[in-house]
Amino acid sequence: MFPIVTSSSTINIFEVLLNIFPPESPNGTILSYFAIVFPMKYKFFDKTESGFYQNVFTLALPIALQSLVTVGVNMLDTIMVGSLPGNALFSTNLANSFISIYHILCMGLGMGASVLVSRYYGMKENGDDAEKAEHALRQTVCLMLRLTLLLAALFAAATALIPGTIMSMYTDEAEVIALGTSYFKWSVPTYFFLGVSLTTTIALRSVRQVKLPFLVSIGAFFINLGANYAFIFGKLGAPRMEVAGAALGTLIARIFEASMIVGYLLIVDTKIGFRLKHMMMETKSIASEYVRISIPVLISDGILAIGNNTVTMVIGNLGPVIGSANSITGPTQQLSTVVVQGVCQAGAIVTGQTLGTGQKERTMKQGFLFFGLGIGLGLLSALFILLVKGPVIAFYTGVEAEARLIADDLMIAISLIIVFQATNSIMTKGVLRGGGDTRMLMLADNIFLWTIAIPLGYFAGYVLHLPAFWIYIFLKSDQIVKTFWALLRLRSGKWIKKITTGK
Repeated sequence: MFPIVTSSSTINIFEVLLNIFPPESPNGTILSYFAIVFPMKYKFFDKTESGFYQNVFTLALPIALQSLVTVGVNMLDTIMVGSLPGNALFSTNLANSFISIYHILCMGLGMGASVLVSRYYGMKENGDDAEKAEHALRQTVCLMLRLTLLLAALFAAATALIPGTIMSMYTDEAEVIALGTSYFKWSVPTYFFLGVSLTTTIALRSVRQVKLPFLVSIGAFFINLGANYAFIFGKLGAPRMEVAGAALGTLIARIFEASMIVGYLLIVDTKIGFRLKHMMMETKSIASEYVRISIPVLISDGILAIGNNTVTMVIGNLGPVIGSANSITGPTQQLSTVVVQGVCQAGAIVTGQTLGTGQKERTMKQGFLFFGLGIGLGLLSALFILLVKGPVIAFYTGVEAEARLIADDLMIAISLIIVFQATNSIMTKGVLRGGGDTRMLMLADNIFLWTIAIPLGYFAGYVLHLPAFWIYIFLKSDQIVKTFWALLRLRSGKWIKKITTGK
């Protein structure tokens, strides 16, 4: 037997597990090998680092609460549309799957810029070439907004010109395509307001301004709720628009959101100091650094969006029943990970700002603490899904019984995957990304998604004709593999990259 080596200064996950499985047991023997092969210099949890956890959750909780409000809006939309007869729920879910590509790409633009914004803000606060850092910070925001508006124009044009073609990529049901097309009609201008408010929010968070976006999201929630009620069901003197009414309600809420967030950036904010005149500023000097760090994030998140839509296509083409079941699970899955999403963004911000002050060793230590947070939050998310799945599914009275039974199986599958997804998301979308390791993350997302998850999911669904539970597990198998890869990448220290002001 191998000895268990511990000390007062270090502890790793294998040592924790060895307290559960004794060294003399078969599981303990295997864990002992791992403890020697993969020794961990840093802790996954450290109760003496109270300042770290306070810092993380000071950033993460307002972000999580904002995500909670957003998910609440999506859930209300789903429940309201789900009460309509026919394929209303299925069609809006498929239409939103395409819109989600844009949403994820904007997240990529915002999070890519966030890597630079948080690093430059750390340099500025630390007094390291503060003037250059501030100029580079504004250049980054300028490039981010320009690319966001360009992307919005492309998606708006596609949605306006070929809505039926887009819907036919997801399903061949004529009624579903027609309903989705009516939803798209009111979604065309939404891209511009959604994009600028989303990316601006991420930029503001990167300089620790998290309260305003949260307060604005609460306002948007009530506006969306009221507009949906009026236009979906024809209340308060509004016409009954059903599916199209849901799209119009979302548009109204997005206009309010963008007006408040972008207005604050251009008029009130002093930490970034970006004004409308800066949209015309020279950005050539920072362009190469922006491309090196931010564009791989955009590509990586774009691949994620395509992958998620491929999953939707695989499930959607298995029939309306399974498609409706998958639609039911979406809001619950999002709701279960709102804190994880907050910690992801907090991970990128904390990592970037710590590196901006030149503290590499401290950054490594924080990285392992974030990994431990991922495991804990993943387990809590899984427990949440198992506790609420029954009451949530019962809300969908307009969906047939078979779809609700399949949704129950999918919820169980999601609860298993969510532990791995939470852990690797905090690493890949937070810590490793904040360290500037965006090119390697782009490659990892490509490899794991397209060589493991999509082929296995397709094989399970169309060749083996397995139940929905196993189809989902195989479609998300990349989340499991990516978790172990992220731990090895974290341990190597190679994810910490140097970033310059570009001047």
